[in-house]
Amino acid sequence: MVSPWHGTGPELIIAGVAVAAAGVAGYAVAGWAGLAVVAVVTAAAAMVLLRGLLPQLTPDTAKTAREKPRARTLTGYSHRRFIVHTAMTSRNYYDGELRPVLEHLLAARLAERHGVHLYQDPAAARRLLCRHPRDADLWQWIDPGHGPTRPQTAVRDGPERRGIPRHTLARLIDRLEKL
Repeated sequence: MVSPWHGTGPELIIAGVAVAAAGVAGYAVAGWAGLAVVAVVTAAAAMVLLRGLLPQLTPDTAKTAREKPRARTLTGYSHRRFIVHTAMTSRNYYDGELRPVLEHLLAARLAERHGVHLYQDPAAARRLLCRHPRDADLWQWIDPGHGPTRPQTAVRDGPERRGIPRHTLARLIDRLEKL
């Protein structure tokens, strides 16, 4: 492997001579204090220069492990299918992954097509989403005011509660499309 410093001998010699001359001039003008100023300024300039010349390091794995995971975007059919399927089997997954996406879609539809702000006027949002009595139970799956709590009619599935039922998800998506 070729060194990145290969062929830089003349430039390094010129820089060394310039620093030595500045050091002598600083000592002549202000004594040891002048020499110290020249040394500090030279060291700082060298660090800035080397920082710019050296290749960037890869992120520290320990640092990236400590960072908070970011919300993932839905990309690709298989990923979307996985999210929907898992949201139907796990309430926690529904609350953490699919519910925020559906809530965002509801907020966008209401704002664009009806001029209603979901978070400022949830009553109007509920009236628009649940126009028919059979749709009244949809609100509890997307209500922004209740956070992660979900309907109490949930059936226990081992240690974790079941997610959104398939027919309820289909009705909710249908209502979002019709808004």
